[in-house]
Amino acid sequence: MAATPVYIICSPRPQVGKTLLARLLTEFLLLKNGDVAAFDVNLKEPSLLDYLPKVTETADVIDTYGKMQLMDRVIVDDGLSKVIDLGFHAFDEFFKMTDEIGLLKEAARRHVAPMILFVADTDRVSGRAYETLRAQIPRINLITVDNEYVVRGELPPAMAGGRLFRLPALPGFLKTYIDRLSFSFTGYLRQEKDSSTELHQWIRRNYLAFREVELSLILQRS
Repeated sequence: MAATPVYIICSPRPQVGKTLLARLLTEFLLLKNGDVAAFDVNLKEPSLLDYLPKVTETADVIDTYGKMQLMDRVIVDDGLSKVIDLGFHAFDEFFKMTDEIGLLKEAARRHVAPMILFVADTDRVSGRAYETLRAQIPRINLITVDNEYVVRGELPPAMAGGRLFRLPALPGFLKTYIDRLSFSFTGYLRQEKDSSTELHQWIRRNYLAFREVELSLILQRS
């Protein structure tokens, strides 16, 4: 059997599309599997909890109790995919914790497969954070997210050599449309009969890319 996946979506920078990616992935997993558990580690609204309250709960990594509560919920082989939307404010503390507890080894022991999706930016803070992850996360477990709405051009060379997930940019008016709290990606796919629309194709492209990520998890465990 495939290990239970845990997707950790992160960046040390605000406003890079991290919660957008978490929404997309959570809705994809909900559509595919019928259930998902999402965890919102953010300070500001709107956050993942505002968009998907039925499958999302808040979490924090400020103190030891909060950290252990979160780890106890996600590092468990129950077949239920997990998504963590990790706020930029918690980036350093979270990965300091994962390094101290040996997250990857503990997850492997419990038949859990963490995947870290790092949303890239071109600033120095992002560069240093990426190097921190490279030092503790095997390449197979680390995916760089190239959000074309944020990174307008080539990724920094250090980030371009590993696994990539490309998030295509949408026109501004469509971005405003999908930012509404009432908007659902899966709902749009079901309701919009014209599959040639730009938004329909954008959602399908990202859902298919998530399927490829899932397939890679199965292959690396086989």
